[in-house]
Amino acid sequence: MRTVRQWVDETAGGLPRQFWYLWGTTLVNRIGSFVLVVLALYLTKERGFSVSYAGLVIGLWGAGGAVGTLIGGVLADRWGRKPTYLTALFGGAAMMLVVGFTRGQVAITVAVFLLGMVSEASRPAAVALMIDLVPERDRMRAFSLNYWVINLGFAVSAFLAGILAGVDFRLLFVIDAATTVAAATLIVFAIKEPVRHRPAVVSSAPGGLRTVFTDRVFMAFVGVNLLTSLIFMQHLSSLPLSMSRDGLPASTYGTVIALNGVLIVAGQLFVPRLLRGRSHASALAVAAVVFGIGFGLTAFADTAVLYALTVLVWTAGEMLNSPSNSATNAALSPAHLRGRYQGVFSLSWSVASFAAPIIGGAVLQYAGPATLWLGCFGLALVVAVIHLLAGPARERRAAELSATSGEARPALVTAPAVAEPALA
Repeated sequence: MRTVRQWVDETAGGLPRQFWYLWGTTLVNRIGSFVLVVLALYLTKERGFSVSYAGLVIGLWGAGGAVGTLIGGVLADRWGRKPTYLTALFGGAAMMLVVGFTRGQVAITVAVFLLGMVSEASRPAAVALMIDLVPERDRMRAFSLNYWVINLGFAVSAFLAGILAGVDFRLLFVIDAATTVAAATLIVFAIKEPVRHRPAVVSSAPGGLRTVFTDRVFMAFVGVNLLTSLIFMQHLSSLPLSMSRDGLPASTYGTVIALNGVLIVAGQLFVPRLLRGRSHASALAVAAVVFGIGFGLTAFADTAVLYALTVLVWTAGEMLNSPSNSATNAALSPAHLRGRYQGVFSLSWSVASFAAPIIGGAVLQYAGPATLWLGCFGLALVVAVIHLLAGPARERRAAELSATSGEARPALVTAPAVAEPALA
């Protein structure tokens, strides 16, 4: 019992109350996030549109998200984290209802693009808000807890979506909008706007997005995250196609990919303890290798069991990657420009969401599955090497930011946890 209590203290103890309000908001919002899960089915089965049209609409969701992350990042710095987050949540709820009750093809296309833009505008504000609320020494734990609850909420929403879709597809849009409003309402009453950080030393460098795009260390980090994302997004596009080639039904893909969420929910809270005392660069390199092995082994899978094993392997790499990736992102973001930095970082995921299915589909069709999956393994090794080589430059950059801001920023190493009382 004492060991369990100690683990709880090390995992969740001592985190600010405001973080837990934000964590609860994420849980409520994610549990009700039905629409993206069933959007393709809604457009084809419920509305009778073609598969190509459904693909276009979902792609426009990603395109809108790319625009939204940049807008949200700028607003989070200029206007504030909380008002930007609230505007995006309330706006997203309204657009959710518009998409659900709009009839024409053109209207749906425009509405989904705007929904993607408004929804993703919340992401940089939410991440910047979390970084502001949680001290640097506790951010690794906070990011792990947040990543865990995102996957828990997604698993629940996917299960509920399947049930509710059989009743009425429009009910999904209504409940999704309602949970988004509930999450925003919790933000209104429970979370305060953080004190805005200003640099202690005023720099002559240009501000705004130009500062982000000329920050070589950070943009190199964004670039390597793009490479990682291109590999990871293959599980949504190329993996089901490979399984179909081997004669496995769509239901088998659903069961196999569900293992990803199950493993994350079961094991993610143990990851910070595993990473304690290790540099973020080395953790990211190890994660990339494990990640690559999992996707690479897919080249040799031809049964449901073998595919399931590959998912378990690359999920382990994903679990190691996520908290270290988020902590590095936070350490390389100047406090007074966090919104913009998070917006540009989120852009790498949006670009990968658009490009990964195109690249993966082309390689799968013209070069075959072995080339695709072994290519993912090779690219993952490149990512691992880049992380190791970039580690010293990232630590120097973090030290520079420490000297020009009011925040203390230790080296990019996961600090040992201090046993503190768990929250009641």
